[in-house]
Parts: sequence; structure tokens; C-alpha cells
Amino acid sequence: MAAKTGQERYEVCVGNEQAGRRLDRVLAEMLPQLSRSRLKALIEAGHVRLGGAAVTAAATKVQAGQSFAIIVPETAETPLLAQSIPLDIVYEDAALIVLNKPAGLVVHPAAGNPDRTLVNALIAHCGAGLTGIGGERRPGIVHRLDKGTSGLMVVAKTEAAHRGLVEQFAARSVERRYHGLVWGRPLPSRGTLTGNIGRSPRNRKKMAVLKRGGRPAETGYQVLKSYRDGAVSLVECRLKTGRTHQIRVHMAEAGHSLLGDPLYGRGGPKRARGLPEDAQRALSGLGRQALHAKTLGFHHPVTKGVLQFDSKLPTDMCDLTGFLE
Repeated sequence: MAAKTGQERYEVCVGNEQAGRRLDRVLAEMLPQLSRSRLKALIEAGHVRLGGAAVTAAATKVQAGQSFAIIVPETAETPLLAQSIPLDIVYEDAALIVLNKPAGLVVHPAAGNPDRTLVNALIAHCGAGLTGIGGERRPGIVHRLDKGTSGLMVVAKTEAAHRGLVEQFAARSVERRYHGLVWGRPLPSRGTLTGNIGRSPRNRKKMAVLKRGGRPAETGYQVLKSYRDGAVSLVECRLKTGRTHQIRVHMAEAGHSLLGDPLYGRGGPKRARGLPEDAQRALSGLGRQALHAKTLGFHHPVTKGVLQFDSKLPTDMCDLTGFLE
């Protein structure tokens, strides 16, 4: 079975130590550039052959001495639009890109936001540098920031980088620190917030801490500074898990919702009346939750070197803290 132009062809021979194991697991070990899910899809699509015959069951038990031919079809172009949107790029190489996402930019197209997203911008910026995720030429999103949250994100440009980053996030080995402005002064000044997070039974647009169901979530926090006799505090939060709206939900549940949070804010307008007029105007103009992904650290999925990035607070949050001083 010869590969056509644009396709890739691999030959894998099963050794004695691999005999009796699942085909998809053996191929994933011997072809690390392809994810197991990608290989499973190739098997089921008839692109893996043994003696000229397609093997379409990923759970097929292999035997010593068998030789499998794997054809990887040419990467398909994504149906998503490439749109030129300015990006604040902190680091980029052939495998990944690290950037500062501005507040207001949605990460991925969805209902209500079909385009003008970070993904559309990355498709335009990276072009042919995107070698394909799951057989499609698109960026590999491994974590997300809410539309209103600014700060550092890492995105994969190759399937191998995507798999390596996903594994690190799953193992909770990625360092993520956020800075946020919250109402009040959390006590104690350093601690851990826990509680399963899931969809709110009373408002399906919100997440909530649930007594039953949901997924375990853990947020470490530390008060860095307090303003106006404890009316507002700057906190650093460290994510130990990565649930939707995790910091916003945990801080609100603790009675210290983020300033400007349109979904989880509690008593914001009343509390704002106690702030200086300049701070009130800055808060009114914020138009989002005062949360910024400040620090991001991980191992490069290809070179294995340590990458560490830090980002300054954006202008809107800096202006607000300045008026609170």
C-alpha cells in the first residue's frame, strides 16, 4: 500500500514484548508523533493494514512478527475562517505559541461567537505552521480563559505538542497563577478553597459549588494587598484543577467575588459606592471581571526544557488599583 502525494506512510513490526496487546496501544508507543485517539480514528477508517487487509478494530490483539502499514491522509483544511486579528505573542516556535489574550476575546468559535475568536486569529497567524490536530489544520487548544479574563495561554501547533501539553494539564503539573481584585479581605490571608463545581441547577448559564455531583476543584489563594481598609483586595490564585469559571465561583462562594464580575458579582454596585469617585469610574469602565492569568509555567512538550512566563497586569486593572491606592 503506497502513500499518495501529501500522505505519510509508516511500517510497524510487533516485537515479542508487545504480543497480545491492543493494536492502538502498540501503535501509540511506536508512533509517538500521533496520539492514541488519532491512531484509533485511523484504524476505524481503514488506514491501518495487515498483509494488505484493513484492520478496523482498535482493540485487536497483535501477535509477534506482524507488520502493520499505517497511512496518514493529508491534513485537511479547517472550515474555520482565518481572520487577521492582532495578537500579543510572548513566545513561539515550531511546536507551540504562548500569548497574552486580551479581555473581550473569545477563545473558540461557538454559538453566539461564530468568528473573530482567538482560534480564527491563530489560523491566520500560523498558516502552514499548523501541521494538524486530529487530521485537521487547526490550533490545539489545551486550556481556555473566559472571554472577560485576560492573560497568558499556551496553544499547540502540532499533534505531538498538543498531546504533551494535554498530559501535563491532566497531571496538574502546569503552573498557573492568576491575579484578581476581590471585594473584601479574605481571611485567613492564605488558604485553599475547595468544593465540587458543576452547572448551577437554578441558572444553567452559571457554574456553582455543589453538594452533590460536579467535579472536584481546588484553588489556592493568597492576599497580596488590601485597599481602602480592606474594602478591596488583590489576591493571587493558583489553580490546582481547571474547572469552568473555577476562580470566579470559588471566590464568590467564599464571599469575595471578583470586582466587575457580571455573572458571579454580589453586591457590587452597593460596595462600589464606598470607593473614591475615580475608582468608581474605573470600575464602571472595566466591563469585565478583574482577573488576569499572570504566570504560566510548563515543560516544553518536545524539547522537555522548562518554560516560564510572567505577564504584567493590563492597563484597566492597573488603573483601577492606582485609584484604590
